[in-house]
Amino acid sequence: MNGQRINNYVLHYAEQRLASGKLYFTLEDLKHEFSAYSDAALMLALNRLIKKGKVVSIHKGFYLIIPPDRLSKGILPPSLFIDSLMSYLNRPYYVGLLSASAFYGASHQQVQEYFVFINKPPLRSKNKKGLKLNFVIKSNIPSVGVIKRKTETGYINISSAELTAIDLVQYQRNVGGINRVVSVLSELVDEMEASKLSSILKSETISVAPLQRLGFILDKLNEKELAEEVFNSIASRRKVKVPLKVEADKKGFHYNKRWKVIENVNLDLEF
Repeated sequence: MNGQRINNYVLHYAEQRLASGKLYFTLEDLKHEFSAYSDAALMLALNRLIKKGKVVSIHKGFYLIIPPDRLSKGILPPSLFIDSLMSYLNRPYYVGLLSASAFYGASHQQVQEYFVFINKPPLRSKNKKGLKLNFVIKSNIPSVGVIKRKTETGYINISSAELTAIDLVQYQRNVGGINRVVSVLSELVDEMEASKLSSILKSETISVAPLQRLGFILDKLNEKELAEEVFNSIASRRKVKVPLKVEADKKGFHYNKRWKVIENVNLDLEF
């Protein structure tokens, strides 16, 4: 009888949170709310909700509440909970790569994959109900180029169009290769501004190799003003020959002298 009572209490608690616009709760929240019950009783009640698909454990101690209209999908869009999750973990972050591109209408990625930049220590990527949360390590979260974007439940940190472009080239292997990057950049450039790109390049220490690749691609896309900003930012830096496609054969390919880029892949520029 007591078991059924706490099951009902926890269900009611989750429904109340949902009604107030909160799509999650933590184990600490639950223990505080039901301090008269043992941890074991609370976990049993939680597991019942998880089995019914009404709650999903997205990280140890952090639970998503699934609204009735999303029960068939079994998960929430990450934009609705990622800020709350990262706040719970007390981790600086920003949404980037293809997930940021989608906010600018420049990515046709599947919703089931989400890219979040964090600094060390690393977090293991999550795969829940067909949703993959990819945590990508950066030595530091940039001070310029991360903006707040409004969502249904509040705000999330995402990379600006300009920072997204830099990251896409630098982390090309994470997003399906250089031609996927070029395809996304061909649309993303419409949202980019030379002055904002310049601010990022001046304020952050970015490896020169990905900037060589980015400038080369911008030239190929005939985005001369953007390309010139990149070129000026690395003009005084030491540059070596770099392959356009990372970790691919470099011998026997055309070499671009302006950017010191080995064109070791045929770019698909038909969009």
